[in-house]
Amino acid sequence: MARRAVGGTGVAGKAAGAGGVKAARRPEVRLPPLEPYGGELEPDGDYDGLEFREVDLVGQDGGGARFMDCALTGCALDETRLTRARVLDSVLTGPRGVGTDLAEATLRDVEVIDARMGGVQLHGAVLERVLIRGGKIDYLNLRSARLRDVVFESCVLVEPDFGGARLERVEFVDCTLKGVDLNAATLRDVDLRGVASLEIARGVDRLAGAVISPSQLLDLAPVLAGALGIRVEG
Repeated sequence: MARRAVGGTGVAGKAAGAGGVKAARRPEVRLPPLEPYGGELEPDGDYDGLEFREVDLVGQDGGGARFMDCALTGCALDETRLTRARVLDSVLTGPRGVGTDLAEATLRDVEVIDARMGGVQLHGAVLERVLIRGGKIDYLNLRSARLRDVVFESCVLVEPDFGGARLERVEFVDCTLKGVDLNAATLRDVDLRGVASLEIARGVDRLAGAVISPSQLLDLAPVLAGALGIRVEG
């Protein structure tokens, strides 16, 4: 079962709660002895205490399935259907694939390490106590999702879509964010100070509830001025 950590570590080794922003609670997953699994996924399947090691799950349908105390290592997830799946107290290491469908899924006490993925569908999903560390995810769709106690650490997100999402106690640590869409998003205790490169394509007016650094404020000044209708002339 997962052991839940109280908090994380923020920018430059400071407490994550520094500056008045509440720290995200990180998952601390300790898996029991696992049984190897090499079969195919089934809709509404129940997978408990299993290890999926370098399993080809391309195009398989595990919609509505439950994964509890599982480890997925080096698995191929191209076009894998996991809509409304529940992933609990589990670790995904080195997942790869394009078009993985996790719409309306629930991820709770989950670690995702070194993902190499594109077009992941997590719209309408619920993420609670989730750590996404390392790797690169292109076109991550989190529209209308709910994120609470989520940490993105040392990863690259290209054009992530948080449109209409609710983010509470979310931290970005040593990340690169390119072309972020925050349109209609709601932010509360979102710490962006650890973002190495921050590029907001839409929804800069939704940054209320986030904390940024002075240097990030300078970088965002042209976008903020445009959103407020301010003309800046020499």
